Amino acid sequence: MAGKIWEIFGYRADDNSAAAIAAATDKQCPYLSDMCEKRLNDGAIAGVCTIKPMTSDPVICCPVRLYADSYRVLYDVAKIAFEADFDLIAGAKAAAIAKEKQQPVVAVFGKRWGGELRLPQKDGAGSYFVDWVLALLDANGKLKEFVAVEVQTIDTTGNYRNGREGLLSPDRTNPTTTAGLNWENVNKRILPQLIYKGQVLQREALCRKGLFFVCPSPVYSRIMARVGGSTGLIRYALQPASITFLSYQHDIEAGTVDGITVPLKALAPHSTTVYKLQEAFNNVTLPDENVYRTAIEAALGGPPAPKQALLLSDDF
Repeated sequence: MAGKIWEIFGYRADDNSAAAIAAATDKQCPYLSDMCEKRLNDGAIAGVCTIKPMTSDPVICCPVRLYADSYRVLYDVAKIAFEADFDLIAGAKAAAIAKEKQQPVVAVFGKRWGGELRLPQKDGAGSYFVDWVLALLDANGKLKEFVAVEVQTIDTTGNYRNGREGLLSPDRTNPTTTAGLNWENVNKRILPQLIYKGQVLQREALCRKGLFFVCPSPVYSRIMARVGGSTGLIRYALQPASITFLSYQHDIEAGTVDGITVPLKALAPHSTTVYKLQEAFNNVTLPDENVYRTAIEAALGGPPAPKQALLLSDDF
């Protein structure tokens, strides 16, 4: 695997404007208006938002990158779930503001907003925690319903340290790195988590629209490929058992301007149910029988193994 850094500290790697250079120099994240939170193994501030594999389009690898335009994603989710443009208010303050204005508002619980909710832990592990909870309050500040939001990008493999150092140097070079994308996490981590959390949320009386999963469009495409596309993951109306995929991509068609971060655009949401997702995830296509035996015999000097028999990795 090989790739190049496409965005660093919020700006395109080929953006040499004063704003881009200042963000890199000060290690600032323009989406948080604060120092970048992402760290390398040695504790150095990473700053990398997006990686571009050599053979595909750029892929966002930092969740904070999805919080562009002042957390627009949360407003998008709230509008879909609650069918109106309500004000989003951080945490417990929302109840008092709803009463004062005598109108419904959405209370937001999540990092840098109203703080994470204190949920009881199951067997000492918070395996059902979500990144965000958006709670609709009525004009009296009373809880009417809520939705949960999970935000994930994709982990990287290899190393992009040389690319980062090149872009932080005075020459601002961007060499090819060994960085790749860990797509197998779709199988091992992302889909199992969504299925589990979706089932937990279905037991909540006031979680009437289920779980929203926000991700970069390439991650969504990989998920859909894994579960058989739209035929394997048919659409359903919003309901307590819902899982709604909301994906974003760089709006390159709108044009790229030096000194301005590349805007994101949302693709059409796709709502299904946790049970359809689980069914599609479990409906794997198996290889021919005896592929291991054939591969072992070929390795021992027997007849050459058929091409399919050699594909024994867990990649897809």
